[in-house]
Amino acid sequence: MTQDLTQVSAAGLARLYRKGKASPVETMKAVLARADKVGPRINALCRIDAAESLSAARASEKRWKNGKPLSPLDGVPASIKELVRVKGWPASMGSKLTDKTPADADAPAVARLREAGAIVFAQSTSSEYGHKGVTDSPLHSITRNPWNIDRTPGGSSGGAGAAVATGLGPIAIGTDGGGSVRIPSSFNGLVGLKATFGRVPAWPPSMTGDLANTGPMARTALDCALMMNAIARPDARDGYGLPADDTDYVKKLGGSLKKLKVGFVLRFGDHPLDIEVAAMVTKAARQFAALGCKVEEAVAPFPYPEAGRTFVIHWLTALQRLLQLYPEERHHEFDPNLLAGAKAGLRYSLQDVVNAQVTRRELAIAWNLFFAKYDLLLTPTVAVKPFAAGKNLPDGPDGKTNPQWSPYTSQFNLTRHPAATVPCGLSSEGLPVGLQIVSGHYRDALVLRAAARYAEAHPLKFPILPETDR
Repeated sequence: MTQDLTQVSAAGLARLYRKGKASPVETMKAVLARADKVGPRINALCRIDAAESLSAARASEKRWKNGKPLSPLDGVPASIKELVRVKGWPASMGSKLTDKTPADADAPAVARLREAGAIVFAQSTSSEYGHKGVTDSPLHSITRNPWNIDRTPGGSSGGAGAAVATGLGPIAIGTDGGGSVRIPSSFNGLVGLKATFGRVPAWPPSMTGDLANTGPMARTALDCALMMNAIARPDARDGYGLPADDTDYVKKLGGSLKKLKVGFVLRFGDHPLDIEVAAMVTKAARQFAALGCKVEEAVAPFPYPEAGRTFVIHWLTALQRLLQLYPEERHHEFDPNLLAGAKAGLRYSLQDVVNAQVTRRELAIAWNLFFAKYDLLLTPTVAVKPFAAGKNLPDGPDGKTNPQWSPYTSQFNLTRHPAATVPCGLSSEGLPVGLQIVSGHYRDALVLRAAARYAEAHPLKFPILPETDR
């Protein structure tokens, strides 16, 4: 086999397995070898279970030889974000303070991937408790972007994004409480989906409650669709899970976008927007007309400052619980940024929280009315290009840090609408830029179809990070 199996999509691996041109064992060995050579440079994986993954690969190989694979994901290596439970692995949360006792059960998404035959081989890095949009933590240090290792891969699912982009497994499970699947997918050139809240069951409940979602990250919309077919099935452990809808996301991926009405919103408010990001996303939005859509410029239906403040209140008042969960004498072990956020959460009053809940409902209604008029919304995924690794915030146009660098993603955690990101090209520095695609509740399959149609017309070639010896 001369093809580099670490650079093949999940769907591509299934085709090779079916034809007998590659095997799950060959793929798993190639991924493990690449993790050994390249892994230390990007620091995307904090745990690799080589022995168990090779055993699973051998079992998968037998199924393919017998013509009885469990699904197209059978024998496909998958990494799982460290905020998601994997049986036998500690749920470290990127924190020095958490109990490192191995989990006694898989989270629903992990269990469903295993049932589909996917090889859960590694745990990917996150910021501590997934609290910020970049990936570094006191436990695992800095994760880097394979497109340029001096840049951040975004976060908080940055390890998942960097792993897939560099060939450490073609699929990954991330979590998204304010953009944590979409931001690193954008920064790493991936397709990432935050489905309608409740569509992908989650357990145990996130500290950030119904802002949090579990979601697929991959190089292609097809691979995300394959993952959704596995992970979007109900699980009784999710108290807010949606009922089964029998959607075949792969079948729904087919078809055109003709006659769809698309609203393009370049800005959500008076926030800084990188000029190159603005130009690339505007060009991508116009190209949807070539796909048969009716595209028109639109206006966000709700004031951004108020929506942003609403998210911040929800987020920080959730983080403050950490101050009660761990003894004060250990608080210095938190990421200083997390500790500051948790303390800031204490300053909000009960009235602030109630008002934020009211505003959240108003925001959701405003976007529902928007999607009564438009089939799809297009926006930038992130307002900036990947910035320096190890920094919490990028520099703004005025040279000061820019706290408003990600205004586009969190609104749809508040409103629960499905939102995906798809790469819309490379900047002048060779860094990926993402286009966010959003739709009405329960139209997850349409969001993925739109991502697939655009990506097919505008493919992205991934860099192959050179290998170096340890």
